[in-house]
Amino acid sequence: MKLNNYTFKKAIPVWECGTQKAINRSLVFTAGAKKTDTPCTLSIAGSSAFLVLVNGDFVAYGPARAGHGYYRVDEYVLNSYLTNDENTVEIRIFGYNVPSFQYVDEPSFLCAEISEGDKVSAYTSTGSTGFTAYSFDERMTKVHRYSYQRMFVENYKLGDNAYDYTSRPALALEKTEDKNFICRDIPYGEYAPLTPIAITGQGSIAYSEKEKYWYDRAVTLVGTQDYKGYKLDELEYFSNKEIGMMDFSEPEAYSGTADNISLAPDTYVDVDMGKNHVGLFEFELDVEEDGEFFVIFDEILVDGKLECFRFSTSSVFTCIAKKGCYKLISAEPYVMRYLKLISKGGKATVKSFKLREVAFPESEIKTKFISDDKVMKKIYDAAVLTFRNNTTDIYMDCPSRERAGWLCDSFFTSRVEKVLTGRSEVEKQFLSNFIMAKPFTDVPEGMLPMCYPSNQHDGLFIPNWAMWYVIELREYLDRTGDGELIANAKERMYALYNYFKRFENEIGLLENLKSWVFVEWSMANKLVQDVSFASNMVYAKMLDCIADLYGDEELKTKAQKIRDTVNSMAMTESGFYCDNAVRRDGKLVLSGERTETCQYYAFFFDCATPESHPWLWETMVKDFGYDRKETGKYPEIHFANAFIGNYLRLDLLDRYGLHDELYDNIKGYFEYMADRTGTLWEHDSTTASCNHGFASHVAHWMKSIGIIE
Repeated sequence: MKLNNYTFKKAIPVWECGTQKAINRSLVFTAGAKKTDTPCTLSIAGSSAFLVLVNGDFVAYGPARAGHGYYRVDEYVLNSYLTNDENTVEIRIFGYNVPSFQYVDEPSFLCAEISEGDKVSAYTSTGSTGFTAYSFDERMTKVHRYSYQRMFVENYKLGDNAYDYTSRPALALEKTEDKNFICRDIPYGEYAPLTPIAITGQGSIAYSEKEKYWYDRAVTLVGTQDYKGYKLDELEYFSNKEIGMMDFSEPEAYSGTADNISLAPDTYVDVDMGKNHVGLFEFELDVEEDGEFFVIFDEILVDGKLECFRFSTSSVFTCIAKKGCYKLISAEPYVMRYLKLISKGGKATVKSFKLREVAFPESEIKTKFISDDKVMKKIYDAAVLTFRNNTTDIYMDCPSRERAGWLCDSFFTSRVEKVLTGRSEVEKQFLSNFIMAKPFTDVPEGMLPMCYPSNQHDGLFIPNWAMWYVIELREYLDRTGDGELIANAKERMYALYNYFKRFENEIGLLENLKSWVFVEWSMANKLVQDVSFASNMVYAKMLDCIADLYGDEELKTKAQKIRDTVNSMAMTESGFYCDNAVRRDGKLVLSGERTETCQYYAFFFDCATPESHPWLWETMVKDFGYDRKETGKYPEIHFANAFIGNYLRLDLLDRYGLHDELYDNIKGYFEYMADRTGTLWEHDSTTASCNHGFASHVAHWMKSIGIIE
């Protein structure tokens, strides 16, 4: 695949000697830079994550992710930060070296250089060239993971010589393996400072031992199935237990200001950010008496309470601090509307609390809302914020529990990028990541990872999601005309087809697909074996798309044959499609189970049309939808959920021009979400992410309706 390669002038990739594969190792590289009128540019690439600061002030978070074996290079012009005659450029870099949904598991390195015009003034090397490396001791290493899918919680230990790097020995560095560097080619974030809209209460804390404390597979699986991290008995500090022991009093009115939040010993303060935002914690902690200080957070309140372990995350940020004043910036972005600032034993003031927003740049959003409908405007704003929060270097499912580049989710988000920006820049790089990568080691030959860039330690994959990659690729061609990327994908697309062919049964349908066969978060997902008709509907569409992309008429014929077989076999006397067939005594027999979602699949993937199945279409339009649980119609048909059944429903209303019904359904499905978090959710309840990328697809429908332009 032809890529936009990047060449550093002098820098080479380096890391601390002997720790390239160390788990959760944190380093800091510093270099001097003079105030200048000449453009001063930092070029940087690294694994796994980094922060850039100048004179202690935040500049950027990175990197932009790429496929295995490739690394995108960011370039930052530093002149506006070089306010002194002599300035310090600081790069904090965190080498994780664990499998995750968020990053590929590759050895740690940093490659960076500072240029003044054409002259390189500092660059990474194993010798003295301007950059000096130190251990970033402030951040604890042996801590548990934030979630099963992401990296590590952040625990900081602050005291004498905190951030005084020159007081500690410089590290010996070694050159790493050569890297394939490519240009970023993705918009840069704007990192707007987001401040609280309200301090909603304060109270006191008591402590008591509990029978158990929150930890899940992110801890229990460590050491098994190549799942890496630190076991419970290896931890330097178990922040979940510290939070679990706390008993919070009922909140009282808060009388201070948000700029200077006072925390007496064993007290808390509740903070509301107004909407569900994504960003890096940034604040000053002025400690008057030694103690342990925490920020716990979540997207939503549950029965009026903040539950920081609500959906299998450890949403806890910890500082163990001695007397002194410290400036804190988190290594990773987190998602929240609600926060609780906590002091255990100590006394401190939290000053200038903010989030540095990590999101798609707001200035790149080109659409305007042109209706006077206030409810729809609220939903539109929620869709835009949801898109921005989940579109950074890749399309993500959620910016909280996973920060992962899931297929299928990306199909919906890609449409939104085109609507809101007029371009498909992030999509191009997202799709390219799956093509540029070396052969995938975590999935069977021919299969695509379900989310990427990532590593699946247990080999899990979703065969259905790989089909959605092909369907998105077909739409991408229509959006962009980018035939070069389509040509580059051809080998992978036919390898995927060859993978699926081995599961075709005697009547040409896929049977007994392996791993995680996924249709939707509902009863539909319990009806995926032995023959899933929904899966075969997607398969037919996938074959159609390969046929269109590469002029393969044989696959076009095969796709129609699959549809014909599904229609003859799956349609029941009730007028609804059955979800699946099972093998009994060697024969395929319908299970009898029918779901709302399977009906949507049939129409979305062209097994049915309003003309071919008029009764089913009218029933879907009039009797199904957001209020069916209230009306009680067709209780024998299992309900759909947000992802992806409800979205297929709304897209079908759009496809067939039923815009009045679409308008009503948008309000019915999304108003309550926009009210509670200012973002749109993964499910139709608060049991999972309340900020999910695919959900921004509402903006696509609003464009069709004509209320944005």
